[in-house]
Amino acid sequence: MTQEELFTYFHDLGIVPVVKIDDAKKAVGLAKAMIKGGIPCAEVTFRTAAAEEAIRLITKECPEMLVGAGTVINPELAEKAVNAGAKFIVSPGLNKHTVKWCQEHNIPVVPGVCTPSDIEKGIELGLSILKFFPAEASGGVKMLKDLGGPFPQIKFMTTGGINPDNLPDYAKAPNVLAIGGSWMVKPDLIESEKWDEITKLCQEAVIKLQGLTLAHIGINLPDRDAASHVAKDFEKLGMTIKEGNSSIFMNGEIEVMKRNYLGKNGHLAFRCYDLERTIFFLKERGFTVKEDTVAKDPKGKIKVCYFNEEIGGFAFHLVK
Repeated sequence: MTQEELFTYFHDLGIVPVVKIDDAKKAVGLAKAMIKGGIPCAEVTFRTAAAEEAIRLITKECPEMLVGAGTVINPELAEKAVNAGAKFIVSPGLNKHTVKWCQEHNIPVVPGVCTPSDIEKGIELGLSILKFFPAEASGGVKMLKDLGGPFPQIKFMTTGGINPDNLPDYAKAPNVLAIGGSWMVKPDLIESEKWDEITKLCQEAVIKLQGLTLAHIGINLPDRDAASHVAKDFEKLGMTIKEGNSSIFMNGEIEVMKRNYLGKNGHLAFRCYDLERTIFFLKERGFTVKEDTVAKDPKGKIKVCYFNEEIGGFAFHLVK
């Protein structure tokens, strides 16, 4: 996997759990629980003596797991992690020697920053992906928004103080590549080998990360006259008509189509935080994109797309 492919994967997955493990013998059980929960990726931190062996065991026993090393504060630790099988390196701060070692050995590295000066140092080293740490203590989403102005070319992996409650705020931030956290892999859960609970927490995090909510329901009608007749019935319920070329919107919640469009009965539109990420999420669950319906904004980001599959006789699509 190239560095570009790795960072694309980070974005699509959306979450990179931060793992602190004290007993390497429990690493494989943890990895399997995370994979089952839909997060086949982990940053194993060098905060314990078990980190190196844990990385080695996961790499050997769970090849589908993308494992990297965190809390790498010098080149020596980076080399030890890579020799154990780590595919990427994450640091709490920006150590140019660690960064240069990784660059010389073609290892993706994400050093930590929390100030504009740190970011400028990262840019000077040729980096475009940086770790924003500690995220909440450094101003959180508001700080990220402020940093987006002078540094539009930088994307951040955010770690520190993130939990299920504030996860959506980070998921919606346009300059957040992926989110790091440990709430789904807490050390006590690992120590107690509560693999089912870890799987459940991973599943919940992946779903919450999408922010999927119903935007509107589309009803197929054969022609303009039929659509107008149905719209007038909805108007009797106090709904406001907004006429369009191909459909009539009622309160923005119901779209009455002026022709039979996709779906046996009509369509369901869902909002989400990031279309590319949610497309990845849905593809993992067996849905396929209807390519001729994909529309992009001027920046090349997908703003709408339908899927080939129907749900209860309704086509469905994503909107931002």
